[in-house]
Formats: sequence, C-alpha cells, structure tokens
Amino acid sequence: MAGPAPSRRLAPSAPRTRLRRGHVLAVLVLVGSLLMVALYARNASERERRLAEGSFVTEAERLADAVRQRLLQYELSIRGGVALHSAAADMPTTRQWRGYVEGLDIARQLPGMVGLGYVAYVDPRGLTELQLRRRAQGDGLFSVVPRGARDHYGAIVYFEPESTVSRATIGYDQYSDPGRRAAMDAARDTGQVRLSAPVALHRPGGDGKPGVLMFAPVYRTARFPETPVARENALIGWVFAPFRSEEFIDRAGLGVGPQTAFRIVDVTGGRQVPVLQTDNFDADPSGRVLHTLTQTVYGRSWRYDFQHIGPLLSGGMRELQTTLVTGVLASLLLFAVVMTLARTQSRAEVLARRLSDSYRRSEQRFRNAMRYSAIGMVLLDRNGTIVETNPAMAGIAGMDQGAMTGTLFSGYFVDSQDPVSRTQEMQALREGVHRSTRRLRRCDGDLREVHLASTLVLGEADSEIARLVQVDDVTERLRAEAQVHALNRTLESRVEQRTRELTQANHELESFAYIVSHDLRAPLRSIDGFGRILAERYSEVIDAQGQDYLARVRNAAARMDALIDALLKMSRISRGEFKRSPLDLSRLAEEVVAELRQTEPERRVEVVVAPGLAAEGDAALVRNLLQNLLGNAWKFTAGTVDARIEFGRQADGAFFVRDNGAGFNAEYAGKLFRPFQRLHREDEYKGHGVGLASVKRIVERHGGTISAQGAPGQGATFRFTLARAAQDARSGTGAAPAG
Repeated sequence: MAGPAPSRRLAPSAPRTRLRRGHVLAVLVLVGSLLMVALYARNASERERRLAEGSFVTEAERLADAVRQRLLQYELSIRGGVALHSAAADMPTTRQWRGYVEGLDIARQLPGMVGLGYVAYVDPRGLTELQLRRRAQGDGLFSVVPRGARDHYGAIVYFEPESTVSRATIGYDQYSDPGRRAAMDAARDTGQVRLSAPVALHRPGGDGKPGVLMFAPVYRTARFPETPVARENALIGWVFAPFRSEEFIDRAGLGVGPQTAFRIVDVTGGRQVPVLQTDNFDADPSGRVLHTLTQTVYGRSWRYDFQHIGPLLSGGMRELQTTLVTGVLASLLLFAVVMTLARTQSRAEVLARRLSDSYRRSEQRFRNAMRYSAIGMVLLDRNGTIVETNPAMAGIAGMDQGAMTGTLFSGYFVDSQDPVSRTQEMQALREGVHRSTRRLRRCDGDLREVHLASTLVLGEADSEIARLVQVDDVTERLRAEAQVHALNRTLESRVEQRTRELTQANHELESFAYIVSHDLRAPLRSIDGFGRILAERYSEVIDAQGQDYLARVRNAAARMDALIDALLKMSRISRGEFKRSPLDLSRLAEEVVAELRQTEPERRVEVVVAPGLAAEGDAALVRNLLQNLLGNAWKFTAGTVDARIEFGRQADGAFFVRDNGAGFNAEYAGKLFRPFQRLHREDEYKGHGVGLASVKRIVERHGGTISAQGAPGQGATFRFTLARAAQDARSGTGAAPAG
C-alpha cells in the first residue's frame, strides 16, 4: 500500500504543472510571433523604401529625358533655319526669315525659347558689305555693338519674333563675348549644334536674366569642310536660339511633380555653373540629393541633381501598415489559441486518466473521429448492411443517422451493380484500400458524385463490423472542373475571334492607307495642274524668279507624290502575305541588272554576279531587295570611271553587294536604313530615302540582318543574310569568296 500513496498525492498537482507549461509555451509563441512580425516590418519597410527610391530615380530619368527632348525640338527649329540659308541663293531677306519663324509658332510649339536669330560671321570688309546690303534692302542703318575694330564679327542680323527687345538685339556682336564665342567656335569646328555655357542674356534693352544659347553653323557649301581652315573659310554665320532658365521650367511643360525638385549644373571643364533649378530646390549643401546623373548635351556636360520634397513613401506603405496590424492581431489570436489548446490539453488529460480501460479510450477516439470527421464514414457488416454512420454521411445522403442504420449501403447508389467484382474488391481490400467513384442519390433525388475508400476492419471473428467505407462528396469539385474546361473552350473561341478581328483590322488599315494616299494625291494633282496652267498661259506675265518659284512648287508636288508611292510600298512589305520558297538569287540579280541596262543603255558598267547563289524566301520581297541594292549601286557609280558592281556570298554565308561608286561617311552608316535619311544631296543623286529602309524590313522579315560599310569616294558594301544562306553556310555549300 506504500507504493500507490505518493502517486495519489501528486496527481492533483500534475494538471496545474502542465497548465503552467502551457502558459509558458503560449507566451513563447506570442513573443516569437511578435518578433517575426517586427522582422518582417523592418524588411518590408526597407523594401518599400527601395521601391520608392527606384520610382523616384525613374521619375528623375524621365525629367532628364524630357529636357533632352525639349532641346531636340530646339535643335530641329535651328536646323530648319540652317536649311533656309542653304536653300536661298544669298542671305534670306527679313520677310523670309520672319515667315519661317512665324511658321514655327514658338510661343505655343517651343515654350521656353525666347526667339530664333541669325548671326553673320564677317571680317571688317564683309561687315561693310553687310551694312550696305542691309541699307539697300530698306532695313535702315546697321551698326555693331559693342563698337571697336576686331578681326571678325558675329553680329546678329535677324531675330524673331519681332518686339522692342528683339529689335534692340540687331547688331549685337556675340563673337565679342568669350562664353558665346567658345560655343560658336565649337559649332563651326564640328559642324554640329552646340550649347553655350550659362550666361546672362545681356542685350541692349534686355533684362540680363540667366540663360543658354544654342548655335548651329551655316556654311557656303552643303558638304561639311574637312579641314579647320576650310571650315573657317566656308563659314558664313550661325543660326542661334536663346532660352531663359526660369521660363524653360515654367513653360516647357516638363511635368515636374510637386514632390520633385531638381537643378541642372554645367560641369564642363571641371567648373560648376548653375543652368536652371526649380523654385523648391534646396541649394543648402546639407540638402539631401537622392539622385544625380550626368548627360552630354550638345557639347556641354550637364549634371542633374534631384531632391524629394517631404517623406519618401511608396504606395505600399498603407498595405504594410495593414499587414503589421494583421500580424499583431494574428499573434494575439495564436496566443489565445495556444492558451486554449493548453487548457484543452489539460482537460483531455484529466478525462483520459478517468478511463481505466485502454479499450474504452480507443473506442472513444474512434467515435470522436466518426462524429467530427468532415468526410462521411460508414461501418458495414459482411452483407453490406450499414451498422453505423457519422453525421457527415447523413448530411451527404440527406437523411437522419438513425434512418440509415440497417439499410443496404449499395442501395443508395444509382449504379447499384458495382462493375468491380466481389473477388476483385476483396483482393484490393486485402492489399490495402479499395477506391472507386460512384453516383449517390440523395433522399431528395439529387445526384452526387462521391469517392469511396473501403478498408477491412480487423477484429474478432464474431464481430458484426467487417468494413469501414469513407465517402467524400466531390460533386462541387467536379462541377468546378467542368466549368474550367468550358471556360477553356470559350477562351479558345475568343482567341479565334480576336484573330479574325486582328486580320480584319489589318485589312481596314491597308484600305485606309490606300484611301489616304488617294486623298493626298488629289490636292497634289491640283497643285501640279494649276502650276502647269500658270506656266503655259501666264509665262509672259510671270518674271523669271516667279517661273523659278512655280517650277519649284511643281517639283515639290511631284516629289510628294513619289514619296506617297514609296511609303505605300514600304508599308506593304510588312503587311503582305509571306510565301517562302527556294530562290535562285543569281538569276534574280541578272534579271535586275538587265532591267538597269535597258534604262541606261549608254552606260558601261562591269557587273559580276556569282553563280549558284540560292536561298529561301518570298520571291517578290527578295526581288525588291535586289532591285534596291543593285539599283543603289548602279545610281552611285554614275560618276565613276570603270564602274564595277559585284554580287556574291562570303565564306560565312552572308550575301554582299559591292560597288566602287561615291560611297558614304562611315560615321553616318546608322542613318542609311532609316526612312527619309539621305547622305547625299538630292541634286547629286535622285531618290526618296526609303529604299534602304525597305531593304532592312525585307531582311528582318526573313529573319536576317543587314549592315553597310563604305568611305567617301571608295564605294560601298552591303552585307545581308537570309534563312537559307545561314543553312548553306553551316553545310559548307554554295559559298563564294567575298573578294
């Protein structure tokens, strides 16, 4: 009796000990979960901060690109002024210059630009001639400010739009100012548009506000002089455009947000000269600059400093706060759950100790499993009669538990005759579990799809229970799968519909391009027709200059009509049907050369076409490609003695067209394949500037590449690849030396 007594005294304290352990575990869970929430909060806030900084950097780079785009618009307007000088036989008149500037609509189209002017580059003798010419044109006395004798002058001749201030700028010698002179010399020596350093716009009658000037050189000849001496001798002046720093931000429409501040500093040559800045930029050295980038802009190095006004927050901070609150609540809920589980465990242990028989304990667990299981459970005897069910099974069958007891389990199924034989079922049960899918009819007539899992219940020989069947209602899942399949079929039909709509849109686009081309040609035909009538009927009334203007109008209309044809042809290249077939490139090239010889039978050009050149592609497109490349070679060898054109293939499988004609500057090779980009004047070689752009589209549609090499006066070589060419190169057949 001495042994059991201590255990009876210790038994009441055991639940309290386990309960205390449960409290400690709950506190540890709470502390651990809160630590995890804090760690997540720190990492998430750091991530959001990095996202906000990334968004700010993206916005900063967008602003820098907006500044560059605005300067590019200024450059285009200046180059238009250069083209006006190049097109005029002499210096344009004041009326011509004013008409060009009014056409630009600077106030609306080029916000921030003060105006557009022209600076004449003259020596003392040229200054005298300029003054006399201006006086003869009725522009009055032309004087240079500041006065004094200098080797060269850079006097402002025109500056529009006209105003009191702009009239006062006429005659100002910009070449006398070192800052302006440096930019003007850089533009002269490079032939490109150049910016000046930030200067005060000191002009007679001006306000002296800070700004920057943009200069573009104007030469007597269209070809860029090769030597510094030749460039200085050929220079006749500059087209320039000033813009004030403060108006550039206010009126240029850069889209600066209220929380973004930035400034631009000219750091050329190691100096730091402010160009412009927003009103909210903190110039204090302690002000935090979040992002800095440097760009080379028309010969100047500009540094962009960006600041963020206010706290740097991303859009996900509110979600982060919500997540943190949710995490804290979840931690508290987990703490309550653990505390509840600890108490439940204590009560379960008290209940378990009251059970003296292991059989009763296991029986109770089984009953609990039957009762609380979400899956239906049925106990069957050897004849398949239901001995006992759980509430889940009663819910699946739509009946009361007591009503199901004593009925045949197979009677609840539509297919009462199981296709699996009794022998096969028993064999599966002996090996483990027998699984099957059946259709169950509820008491209300509803049919349900269920999965059955049968297993043998091992027990005594006289036990009435033989099998345990688990019944899982999968009707909703199967219906959902059927809906998914139906949606997939619907999606396929939608894809087909969208494909048809896309095809129809392409046809409509082609019809639209055709209609627009005809609508554009109608006014062109009117211009050309009335111009011809004027030339024929009123030739005696119109003077020689008017006849020249009229001829230019008709030529421009003819060029516009030809450009419309070229654009239509180029657009059809990417929209037409692509039919791939084996091609004999040697035969196609010889046919193209024969056509060229028929157009100019008097020319003697040596054309070498390598035999056996083959590829795969669209015959019409490849013929167009060869017509453009061989036609260019034929055109640019017109002024070459002993002209030679060669078409062949290199060892790597790439085709090439080589000539010894005019060639081109390799620095501008990238412009060759852009529409309307020309490297030669139209009076030298006719063309529309879309031929090589069409060639590039044809090559890319065949999955190939194209490149060009050349030098002025030394000819040009165009290399391109097609799909079959790459295959032949790998097989080592049909390759001809590049020469």
